[in-house]
Parts: sequence; structure tokens; C-alpha cells
Amino acid sequence: DAGGTYQRPAVLMYESYINALEAAGLAPVLITPAHSPEAVRSLMAACAGLVLSGGEDVDPARYGEAPSPALGSVNRRRDQVEFTALEYALQQQMPVLGICRGVQVINVALGGTLYQDLATECPGPVLHQQREDWGHRTHRASVVEGSRLHEIVRSDELLINSYHHQAIRDVAPGLKVVARAEDGMVEAVEGQDHRWLIGVQWHPERYEASTSDNDPDRLLFRAFSDVLYGAATRHQAAVDAGGAF
Repeated sequence: DAGGTYQRPAVLMYESYINALEAAGLAPVLITPAHSPEAVRSLMAACAGLVLSGGEDVDPARYGEAPSPALGSVNRRRDQVEFTALEYALQQQMPVLGICRGVQVINVALGGTLYQDLATECPGPVLHQQREDWGHRTHRASVVEGSRLHEIVRSDELLINSYHHQAIRDVAPGLKVVARAEDGMVEAVEGQDHRWLIGVQWHPERYEASTSDNDPDRLLFRAFSDVLYGAATRHQAAVDAGGAF
């Protein structure tokens, strides 16, 4: 929306996403609501993976529902750009990491639905829109043993933050739930037919509890980085051979 000295349309993003990715050895390229679908595909062709970040609510029209009175702000230009980017990534079997809104975008894009507002549609004992400051983790999530996420974080249980009033309701075909909160709410999903597709409902880029190397959130970004380096190597080999990735 409007920003800057002249109050014109602007793009805003927390730098914690960039910091977390750079700490994992990656160089982030921003794709914004200001980009056209053609520009999005061109940028994606130069990248090895996709991160879908947190933000506004997904337009419920995308999963066939009228807006709830408790729906937050939506950004249809952002929806269009991110659905375009995700479609490209899935077609190319690019690694994908979805964060908060990002996991919701993944679920909706693949045919799932969302709770538009947990407080009115699915009240429970866990406060998913935490009142604590940025630097706190507030509830636990159980991780499914044998899942890719479990292999990455090396734990059956995580202590996570919670900054969302929407969440996955009907899980999309092709996704499997790999973590749930204490009240049963979906906290993470993985793609069943995709090389590397993980979406988490919390914000791993904020590093609330610890900055140690074995922090589960750092392990998640490191795993994403590791798979990207493999993808980049294959991409360069294909380029060197005159072929397509």
C-alpha cells in the first residue's frame, strides 16, 4: 500500500527473512506484488528455490468461500504473484519453503481450504495469535516421526511461536500433515509427490529461543540451503551441457 515520503505504493518486508537465508549461505531475490507474472517467471528461472513468507490473509475466493466478517486484509496482487511463483516452482520441481501465510498459500494452491479466523471458527485452548513479544516461543507442536521435518529438526516436539489467526482446515491432496499443535491445529505439511516441499505455520526466521547451531529453526533453513546447493549444481551442469534444467 502507500508508503514513503510521497505515500505511493511501496513494498515492505521484514529483513529477518533475508538475514535467516543469508545466514544459511543463500542469496535471496525478492519477488513482489509489483512484478508482472512474466517477470515472476523470468526471475524464478534464475533461482534455485522458493520461499513464501508471512503476511496478509489469502483471498478466500481462491478456495471458493465468501469472506468472513473476521477476515483480515487481503492483497490480491500479492496472491497472484505468489500463486504464479509457486506454480512455476512446482512445475520445475524446485525446493519450496512456506512460512506462516506461505504454508496457507501452498495448501490453497493445491486444493485445500483455510479457517478464515480461528477465534470465531475454531476456538481452542492454544492462543495462535500470541500476545507475547517477538522474542518468545509460546506453545508446542508434535512432529511426526519418519517425516522429512522430523529428520531435519531431530525432535518429536518443538517449542514454536504463533502469529496467525488463519490456519489450514482441509488439507490439500498431495500434502501430508507432519506437525500439529497441542490443540490439533496443523503446524506443518510436506509435499508427497514433490522433491522438497515443506510449509510451517510458525516463523522460523525469528530465532526466538536460541541462536545455537542446533536450533530447530536454523536446522530447517540449513536443510533448505543444502537442497538448493544440490539443485544449483544440477542447474549449472545442465547449462554447461547446453541443456535445460
